Amino acid sequence: MQIVAVVGWLVLFAATLTWQGIGLALGPPWPTMSSMLRAFMHPFAGRAVLFGMWLWLGWHLFIRGWSFFLRR
Repeated sequence: MQIVAVVGWLVLFAATLTWQGIGLALGPPWPTMSSMLRAFMHPFAGRAVLFGMWLWLGWHLFIRGWSFFLRR
């Protein structure tokens, strides 16, 4: 199961880098990931949604399942 998860993350990372590379190589007709993120963050609602996604991801990756280090 862990190998499937690692391969899945590698595929997602490779797809993101491939999309960015194609966007940079082909120019304006193909949007880059940074231009899509910039367009998404222009309205306030987009920034709020992105902030919420960042909080959710941070909670699930770094906080959930940990024991607090100052607890006895």
